[in-house]
Amino acid sequence: MNWNNALLTYKNHLLLERGLSKHTIASYCMDVEKLIRFLETNDITTSPTELKEETILQFTYEIAKIISPKTQARIISGIRSFFDFLILENIRDDNPTALIEAPKTGRKLPDTLSVTEIDLLINAIDLAKPEGVRNKAILETLYACGLRVTELTTLRISDLFFKEGFIRVLGKGDKQRFVPISEQAQEYIATYRKDKRQHQKIQLGFEDTLFLNRRGKGLTRAMIFTIIKRLALKANIQKNISPHTFRHSFATHLLENGADLRAIQMMLGHESITTTEIYMHLDKSHLKKIMTEYFPKFS
Repeated sequence: MNWNNALLTYKNHLLLERGLSKHTIASYCMDVEKLIRFLETNDITTSPTELKEETILQFTYEIAKIISPKTQARIISGIRSFFDFLILENIRDDNPTALIEAPKTGRKLPDTLSVTEIDLLINAIDLAKPEGVRNKAILETLYACGLRVTELTTLRISDLFFKEGFIRVLGKGDKQRFVPISEQAQEYIATYRKDKRQHQKIQLGFEDTLFLNRRGKGLTRAMIFTIIKRLALKANIQKNISPHTFRHSFATHLLENGADLRAIQMMLGHESITTTEIYMHLDKSHLKKIMTEYFPKFS
């Protein structure tokens, strides 16, 4: 089997059997195409069934000269997935990337806002402006519910269960979860709906969308980023923040105040507890305080 046939078969597998999006498939195949170009450039004649670990190592040495460790790790992972597929299809017996370690990339966690800084941002909103009440409801909901920005922009009026104290969130993979919402956030949303939204001309198809732009359509992700960046500048907050900063702060503040990690996982909508653990980055002083308070032999 040559490279073109192997790559075409792989694409069909990703589309038909794994049901991945076109964007994701293109990303997976791009990694393999980089390897193919390396072979062609260096006049290395070998098929997908005959490629050796030594050649993969040469390839990784070359790409290490021009791309970041994070990108290297992603490419190696994509190529490993390709050869795992070949094994699955009985096209070859082994994976030449099996013993090749991806570079350690670490994980840079976003800045966290303190409660005081969140209050500064919210207080920086000019309520005299038409969008002021809406923006106040947006920021409070982002923080109080730990939402992803897309979850916020797709939030519907029919997702609000204020009598029960919850909102319904449509997360990644169209998975639904129910998240508690504070009374304060409820009040902000109720005020926005009463004072602003009900007097707005709403475009067809957006009647159930909670947060609208001035044209009566749903807000974009980019608009939420812009709102937050402008408020950070106005509040003189020097940290590099985004909508995700509110989600990260939500999780961090819960953990610092003794919330159960599994409960935080459920509220964030993480499939794996490992993902939730990565978000948590308590400082050493807090850890020492916990040990002193709860571990009798710590000194």
